[in-house]
Amino acid sequence: MVDNVGVPNLQPPKKECNDPYCPFHGTRKIRVRGRLFKGEVVSTKMRKTIVVAMNYFFKDKKYDRLGRARSKIAAHLPECIEVKEGDYVRIMETRPISKTVAFVVLDKITKEEIK
Repeated sequence: MVDNVGVPNLQPPKKECNDPYCPFHGTRKIRVRGRLFKGEVVSTKMRKTIVVAMNYFFKDKKYDRLGRARSKIAAHLPECIEVKEGDYVRIMETRPISKTVAFVVLDKITKEEIK
């Protein structure tokens, strides 16, 4: 059964898949919970896993100014979602799938949706 997995304004993918860790079609019932991030795909070299970079600003207390930082998160990529390096995606937290992967890709978005 395909639904929007509890995230508002999310369209399920049109393509079917047999990935057990897919939140839409999976047999292991990966439930999404926790934090929702948007970021740019910087690496697709791992099998079924991508690396998403998120740029953000932080307040430097010592110098009383803003600084820029970047954080990288490994996320599981279901077979029904097609992405490549440079695309923007929406990822959400789930239970740990492996040692470094505790997020899953929900959909591909445009650059304007990041802001």
